[in-house]
Amino acid sequence: MAFEPAQHSFITLEGVDGAGKSTQAHLLARALELAGHQVVSLREPGGTAISEKIRALLLDPANTAMGDTCELLLYEAARAQLVHEVIAPALAVGKVVLCDRFYDSTTCYQAFADGLDRQMVRDANNLAVAGTHPALTLVYHITPEQAALRMAARGAADRMEAKGMAFQERVYQGFCAIAAEEPARVKLIDATATIEEVFEKTVEQVRAYGLDIPQDAVAAALAKEAE
Repeated sequence: MAFEPAQHSFITLEGVDGAGKSTQAHLLARALELAGHQVVSLREPGGTAISEKIRALLLDPANTAMGDTCELLLYEAARAQLVHEVIAPALAVGKVVLCDRFYDSTTCYQAFADGLDRQMVRDANNLAVAGTHPALTLVYHITPEQAALRMAARGAADRMEAKGMAFQERVYQGFCAIAAEEPARVKLIDATATIEEVFEKTVEQVRAYGLDIPQDAVAAALAKEAE
């Protein structure tokens, strides 16, 4: 059953590190643009000059002394600036906004994995976004063990990636829980298949939400990725 058209087209892509969501975000942005949509592609933390400076602090492996509450507030500060400066203005003029990670990552990493109070994290998320919530969230579903195999070739891990397998398992369980709690917004996509197969599932969900993506745009996006 198709979703009723929302007042805006704000789509977030989520998953454990190594799930392949960033590749899917690039493909989806390209296909939407080829289909005639105006697209703003973002990733968190980051997306503005201020938010990028915060990102550098958050992901620097040298910042081992950073406390969990400090980490939460830095993520929310970066998010608040991104919403204020980029996301809300883009949605106001009818653009499609794609964001590689958003507040569901904060819930999974800071609440489920780090153990911060979930209501506190929810309140912080709500404060940061000021009513600008995703209309559709795609969670790329892959176990931490499978993701770790993919990431082995990447080399040095950032501060979040270096927290270990038990931490990543709690993150994974968090995404599963959110998908079960909010099935209308959050859609699980099997990320263990090929890039092409995962992208077909991604497009299916975006079409069901109400955004038109002709099959020739899908094929062209995949062809560009293969170059």
